[in-house]
Amino acid sequence: MYKIMFSAGEVSGDLHGAAIAKALKKIQPESKLFGFGGEKMRSAGVDILYDMKEYNVMGFWEVLKNLRRMFKLRDDLLMVIQREKPDLLILIDYPDFNWRLAEKAKKLGVPIFSYIPPSAWAWRKGRAKSVAKIADKIVAIFPFELAAYEAVGANIEFVGNPMIDSVKPEMDKATAADYFDANLNNPNVLLLPGSRQQEVTILLPEMLKAAESIYAKYPETQFYLPAAATISRTMLQTIIAPFHLPIRITDTYTYDLMNICDVAVATSGTVTLEAALMELPTVVLYKMSPISYFIGKLFIHVTNFSLPNIIAGERIIPELLQQEVNTERIAREMLALFKGTAGAAAVKLMLAQTKAKLGQPHAVDRIAKLIIEAADHCALQNSNKN
Repeated sequence: MYKIMFSAGEVSGDLHGAAIAKALKKIQPESKLFGFGGEKMRSAGVDILYDMKEYNVMGFWEVLKNLRRMFKLRDDLLMVIQREKPDLLILIDYPDFNWRLAEKAKKLGVPIFSYIPPSAWAWRKGRAKSVAKIADKIVAIFPFELAAYEAVGANIEFVGNPMIDSVKPEMDKATAADYFDANLNNPNVLLLPGSRQQEVTILLPEMLKAAESIYAKYPETQFYLPAAATISRTMLQTIIAPFHLPIRITDTYTYDLMNICDVAVATSGTVTLEAALMELPTVVLYKMSPISYFIGKLFIHVTNFSLPNIIAGERIIPELLQQEVNTERIAREMLALFKGTAGAAAVKLMLAQTKAKLGQPHAVDRIAKLIIEAADHCALQNSNKN
């Protein structure tokens, strides 16, 4: 039996952690899984000692303001490590926090397994070398991540992206349309404002203004908004209320909803890849505080910022950044991808081609096996030392 500790601080990390936990339980049902994460991981059998909802912030400046709380969390998790002596610490994304934790944990003799390593391909390329020194094993979920780490001798693999398996509808299109009371002959638009309160507060009003513009031209349009577990319905309803739009807030069957919608507008993040895997044309938005944007410009040098475009190696879906996030531009880009347009057909074709780059099904089972192999290897190394 292994004692495996997790550290995941975001909604996407919680989903990945839950999938890994389920796969690990199939291989070694007696293993003890615990650590820092969210409700999905808890439901998958991980003993959540610290809930990520209390520590979910974005942007350089916002993280700085919360440093004291984050240092306290790190110290608390290190106390857990000293008490429980885990056989392996799995870090899932959340790099600015996780690698500070990893550095200390490594000194305590805990082997480190990195799942979704820091984006050394995009910025702070020197991180690859420091991560390679700390991590015993690294598993990437995108093929473009490998080069930066292989260049510094990291033990890294890409075995496929688990979202290939998880992102799929549960109902056929007609059943989903009935479930969501959708008319497939009319435009159905999906609003995806994000899972952090900060990004919802900033970007949802911009999405709604654009929705008003679209609704004025196409009054038969129906809008849908899947509520993230981290965002209260009360908050969403308060933001939506002044706009008088036909918006249905949902909290289930999001992939089925994507399957019946014609176009989406989304905050940049994992959800844009989910939409891409569902071949849903999407306009991607990203906006942060001016100081965070200024700092980001100094360090981040990428042509595209949304995952589908990065994977494709070209801009296949529209991206709007900072001042580009405005009513006129959002509405214009969305209308260009409306049902029946040449733009929508072209984007759907390119999204299908992008999906093919993410590997074969059942990646999470292969990842779970790598985790057990890493735990076995590290245990053998420790026994040889003793």
